[in-house]
Amino acid sequence: MARMIEPLIVGRVIGDVIDPFNPSVQMCVNYNNKQVFNGSELLPSSVASKPRVDINGEDMRTFFTLVLTDPDVPGPSDPYSREHLHWIVSDIPGTTDSTFGSELVRYEIPRPNIGIHRFIFILFKQNRRQTIVSLPSTRDYFNTRQFAAENDLGLPVAAAYFNAQRETAARRR
Repeated sequence: MARMIEPLIVGRVIGDVIDPFNPSVQMCVNYNNKQVFNGSELLPSSVASKPRVDINGEDMRTFFTLVLTDPDVPGPSDPYSREHLHWIVSDIPGTTDSTFGSELVRYEIPRPNIGIHRFIFILFKQNRRQTIVSLPSTRDYFNTRQFAAENDLGLPVAAAYFNAQRETAARRR
């Protein structure tokens, strides 16, 4: 398990966005059959459509919430309130994928304007079905820790991230 968490520490996912946790569920993120590996770079054009997120955890009576966030958007000096929310899917049954859940915040295409951005998938185990009671009023200034606390989600059970930067015409070729 330490090997699974190490890239999240090196990439400052743990610390900047989430607290240390013990991964207990396998999550596999794929964009058009291309798997996301922690720290890999993907072009914005390759992440234009929703990914398939497979969850291999427990059974279909266990439910999960998936959050996709970008903590690298320019914003206030407080790093804990500058995330940009890209997607929330709730009530995903274990041993299925994100299409079986309820999309609470529609998928927004990652489009970094300047610099390299981390796009982070965070999976939480729900205590029960339909546990999400507090949704953010805006995608800007999202805070993953606050969202988890408000919805009684606790620590994540899995996380994965990729890097992306603005795509120039020369890079698209």
